[in-house]
Amino acid sequence: MDFSASHTLWRPDWDEARNREAFGRPAHYGHNYALFVTVRGPLDPETGMVIDLKRLKDIMEAEIAGRFDHKNLNEDTTLFRERPPTPENLAHVIFLLLDAAIPDQLLCRVRLCPTDDLFVEVER
Repeated sequence: MDFSASHTLWRPDWDEARNREAFGRPAHYGHNYALFVTVRGPLDPETGMVIDLKRLKDIMEAEIAGRFDHKNLNEDTTLFRERPPTPENLAHVIFLLLDAAIPDQLLCRVRLCPTDDLFVEVER
């Protein structure tokens, strides 16, 4: 699944010098993220599926695209008030949201790609 979002890497609880040291000069970034989700579990003997992929896609659309697509992660969501929306933090939040929505702890891994050649992963 793909979604687009923007953000600024900056912590309001830090002074400017500390923010610049950690994140560089403040800049507004936008990414076209690619999200990959891995589920793991027993195959249902009747359907041959771990989870219906249409159902999984619907969950991803509702929980992730509906919440983050074409949003400013700093301003349009409360999830990054306490932490900067780095790819690592975003992947962690996505993992938590999907883990709560996907039944039976089937979620195994979330891979988030902010660019074509870089990714971060969070796994159980």
